[in-house]
Amino acid sequence: MEGALMADSTAEVENKKGIGLFGLIGLVVSSCIGTGVFALTGQLASVASPGGVLVSWLVVGCGFLALALSLNNLVSKRPEASSIYAYARDGFGSFSGFVSGWGYWLSAWLGNVAFATIIASTLGYFFPYFLPGNNIGSIIMGSVINWVLVLLVIRGVESASLLNALIMVVKVAALGIFIIFGLFMFKAGIFTADFWGNVHDAAVAAGTLGTDAVPLGDLATQVKSCLITMMWVFIGIEGASVVTSRARKRSQAGTATVIGLVMVVAIYLGASLLPYGFMSYTEVAQLDYPAVLYVFEKMAPGWGGAFIAISMLISGFGCWLSFTLLPAEITKDMANDHLLGSWWSKLNGHGAPVNSLIAVGVCTQLFMLTLLLTEDAYNFALSLCTVSIAITWALAAAYQLKLSVQLHEGAQIAIGVVATAFLVVGTILSGWQYLLLCCLGYVPGIFFYARGRKEHDEKTFERSDYPIVALVVICAVVSIVLLATGQIGV
Repeated sequence: MEGALMADSTAEVENKKGIGLFGLIGLVVSSCIGTGVFALTGQLASVASPGGVLVSWLVVGCGFLALALSLNNLVSKRPEASSIYAYARDGFGSFSGFVSGWGYWLSAWLGNVAFATIIASTLGYFFPYFLPGNNIGSIIMGSVINWVLVLLVIRGVESASLLNALIMVVKVAALGIFIIFGLFMFKAGIFTADFWGNVHDAAVAAGTLGTDAVPLGDLATQVKSCLITMMWVFIGIEGASVVTSRARKRSQAGTATVIGLVMVVAIYLGASLLPYGFMSYTEVAQLDYPAVLYVFEKMAPGWGGAFIAISMLISGFGCWLSFTLLPAEITKDMANDHLLGSWWSKLNGHGAPVNSLIAVGVCTQLFMLTLLLTEDAYNFALSLCTVSIAITWALAAAYQLKLSVQLHEGAQIAIGVVATAFLVVGTILSGWQYLLLCCLGYVPGIFFYARGRKEHDEKTFERSDYPIVALVVICAVVSIVLLATGQIGV
């Protein structure tokens, strides 16, 4: 078995109808870039200096490169896997597969709430009433969009590939123009004036920046503060794991993964750091979300802000459309794999998983209402979304490590170690409170899992699963207590 796997991994099979290197690179880039990049520069400026942001990108870039290479290797070694959660199932059992798939499901519709807030904040450029993106009007608007998209996907609109291509062109073109302006207007003196944040922290300590100002802290603190925000913009990296099966040559898929990730990081570096050479990062931090919009308004007065705003609205709708389909598809696949009940896989006349889509709409709607209680709705939604999918990523990386140990592949073991350590340590350090809150979402999921296993007359839990179930329930209870006592804020 192992020999067959190794032989399969080294074979160079050419599919003349497959996608070439250029197309594969495009798949990697398009699967990552969403709306989060437009808000990056302001979010990072509030927690880190230019030097801290650069070091953070180095750490996060290495971590996600290891994850992308892990996923690429798993697709090559396990081409029969139906979805990303299948790696956890194959490596650690059915319940682990459920944990992975349910985390992906939580992340996808939680991402819709983040899209709702960023769309409302963007509309705030034209209509200030919608700022900061979590008032009554914003939630009403988001609710309408939510159900319109659910109904569209139920009718099969997800097949509109031309729409997705148009949205991708708009996103990349807008970011490209912004980066070009940033390069021409970049001033090294502004960028390096407080490169490590020492001047800012000294001013905070002296009380000259007001009572609301907070210190950035040392380099380790700044990197920790950047992690969740940076991880958010890599959601979609798992889309790169499908390129091997579509590749004209399997070897080109690995090359595309590396080149695509380098391109994505380069775009993120330009979009997040170049503004600090046009305005000081402390000035950028004080701008409304999304900061790129207001920075470009100053770079190109009269049209820059409107240009970015329209581009973001188009991008936001496209991302929301995809993230309405993805969670419904994952639960449909899980039901087909007997990790959920058949209710989740019911298809309508258009071939859409109608019950799963309605569940996504209801969950998105209910969570959207909670935004009235949050001070920073966008960061709250994206943090929960990111931690949820980090569980899925970490389980896939752990399977990469386990499989590579079984096959005695030293280089792949090292990649698995880096990816797993980055995801586990990074999530715990930067998002432990969100990890606790995610356990609340797993409690009803465990109930659906148990019902699904019973429906298919399959064993619900192995002996090794009970400690995990107990831990999830305990963490859920702890999160409720900490919320009630104000020790976890929303």
